[in-house]
Amino acid sequence: MGAIRSLGRLGVPMYAVTEDRHTPAAASRYLRGRFVWPTTGLEPAEKLVEGLRRIGRAIGRTAVLIPTDEEAAVLIAEHADELSPHFLFPRMDDPGLSRRLASKRGLHELCAQYGVPSPRAAFPDSYAEIETYAATARFPVVAKNREAFERRRAPAVRGTTRIAGARELLELARGWGRRPGVILQEYLPREHAEDWIVHAYFGSREPVLFTGVKVRSWPPHAGMTACAYVVANPELAELAAQFCKSIGFQGIADLDWRYDRRDGRYKLLDFNPRMGAQFRLFESAAGIDVVRAQHLDLTGRDIPRAPQREGRRFVVENIDLPALLAYRRSGYTTPHAPARASGTELAWLARDDLKPFAVMLARFVRPGAAHLLHMYRSRRSHRSHRSRKDGT
Repeated sequence: MGAIRSLGRLGVPMYAVTEDRHTPAAASRYLRGRFVWPTTGLEPAEKLVEGLRRIGRAIGRTAVLIPTDEEAAVLIAEHADELSPHFLFPRMDDPGLSRRLASKRGLHELCAQYGVPSPRAAFPDSYAEIETYAATARFPVVAKNREAFERRRAPAVRGTTRIAGARELLELARGWGRRPGVILQEYLPREHAEDWIVHAYFGSREPVLFTGVKVRSWPPHAGMTACAYVVANPELAELAAQFCKSIGFQGIADLDWRYDRRDGRYKLLDFNPRMGAQFRLFESAAGIDVVRAQHLDLTGRDIPRAPQREGRRFVVENIDLPALLAYRRSGYTTPHAPARASGTELAWLARDDLKPFAVMLARFVRPGAAHLLHMYRSRRSHRSHRSRKDGT
């Protein structure tokens, strides 16, 4: 949605691939064309590439291709030669780099190779290895799906999952199969940590970098950004820039970092080799975001240079309300967040493009309310169980 509006407002003809005709993005007034293609990520790469080539032929002229998830970024990088007659996109010397970055194990190994701090991690290949890990691990730990495509084929966990102890880990692991595709990662306690974001574009010229702090996510402390602010962080920007330069990354990147107050280091949690869902948080004083920067660069034009607009806020309306309630209950705060925003960018609601917001309400509010109700009932059940156990 953000990419459609960002470039569409500048008069760039926009086309989107959507899972059906009634997604919020499909309702945008800035779309020139919609291609309904309900893929699952399980299709053979050849089928996906041929589908993109058909779309390129239907558009009729070379178009800038913007992936919105890891699987699409990997597909484009690894099949660049077949797609290049129809599309413009950044090319890397190593076509396998996007896959390594999208892989939790690959990213961990790259961080170790180039001296970038990251949480301690284990990559068990059997239940026996999980048992060995559980006997010595310091809990809680975090479990994540290890590989980009495997999270769709055979996901071990639904998303980032916090595991409180060895018994819980072993119970979960029984359902992960003979070759568990998970990473078990050190948990950085939220009371000693801050969540930071770097969005950047690396192309033929000097990189465009933005930094911000994540205030709330959904699910709390582990999910996608619900609210974030632009906050200058030169140290983090330099760390991200040096890492991307060292590995030879080209294109748009969305990096999640956690600052560990215990040792004073920024630790890289995730490297998304594509546009991030909250990229519209960041804009320079010249009106440049990472998608506009890429479009200008790939079409042979200069990127205006200007500092980022400080204090801007990004809010995802349908998930920020439950996140706000959860964070208030926990008492968690973000010290670096500004007391007042200099401006707010909403994910869905825009005066010049109202239909996507209405579609979002119809599709997402009811499931979100059901999720909140489930959480409320689960919490009540847990409290009731504890009361009975304590004899109160």
